[in-house]
Amino acid sequence: MDKIAVLIPCYNEEPTIAKVVRDVREALPESVIYVYDNNSTDRTVELAEQAGAIVRHEYKQGKGNVIRRMFREIDAECYLMIDGDDTYPLDCAAEMVEKVLNHGADMVVGDRLSSTYFTENKRPFHNFGNSLMRAGINGLFRTNIKDIMTGYRAFSYEFVKTFPVFSKGFEIETEMTIHAVNYQMQVENVVVEYRDRPEGSVSKLNTYSDGFKVIRKMLQLYKNYKPMNFFGLLCLLLMVVAGGFMVPIVLEYVQTGLVPRFPTLIACGFLAMAGIQSFFAGMILEVLAAKDRRDFEYRLTEINGEKRRMMAAEEWHERV
Repeated sequence: MDKIAVLIPCYNEEPTIAKVVRDVREALPESVIYVYDNNSTDRTVELAEQAGAIVRHEYKQGKGNVIRRMFREIDAECYLMIDGDDTYPLDCAAEMVEKVLNHGADMVVGDRLSSTYFTENKRPFHNFGNSLMRAGINGLFRTNIKDIMTGYRAFSYEFVKTFPVFSKGFEIETEMTIHAVNYQMQVENVVVEYRDRPEGSVSKLNTYSDGFKVIRKMLQLYKNYKPMNFFGLLCLLLMVVAGGFMVPIVLEYVQTGLVPRFPTLIACGFLAMAGIQSFFAGMILEVLAAKDRRDFEYRLTEINGEKRRMMAAEEWHERV
């Protein structure tokens, strides 16, 4: 088991990868640096190896697929994940690692949005999307995470080995954030500087298609993790619509004793029935979500015991 593993997912980062590896080596000389290449067609692999990184490969395209591979293969007390595009200075890396190793943090978020992101980033829709996601997740999940989409994070062993990766692409940051919040893991924010990509380095994030995927993932996870809230809101919406159309019909019936709009009345009845079904679906799924959280605590205890056994075995081998 490594003490500190630095994980760098890469796809065509030839202009910057060597510098990122050297900067990591200088900032965290005791760390083991892993570059996971995702089908690069340039010299990313060659330059990473020359800079001293351990290079591994993930052949299924997408950042989520790369992170799934990294988390499965690497065992470490602390994981530092950073993008290979040289947009994050390494001066905060030691602080982020220290919060995991000595302060019990499960995830440390490198917060770009509280520093230079909005002035350095030249893509206004990215700025809007980051602000929207931060407001959405903090509002829906009642938390205070400063940067949802950052690729600069540190993790504990317990977080990595209990995190089920379902996303294939850039939705992975949203998934990691909501996983930590839902299971009440300790999340810390560290303000980091951000600099825009150097000339010749191209972003792989598509503002619109990836943006819609991220929003869809947020709503999907809200439905899965907070089913009573989600289906309760749906129930309320259906009941309000049904009531809004039914009130005039009821008033007219009271005044005249006639119901001239039977199709509208029938439609209102179906809407009300759908609302009731949504409410009870939310109740049932809330029980299942509570069981999932309870099972997670048992799993977390098992993972922690596994980590202690691995560390004890390594200490014993060192003594022998």
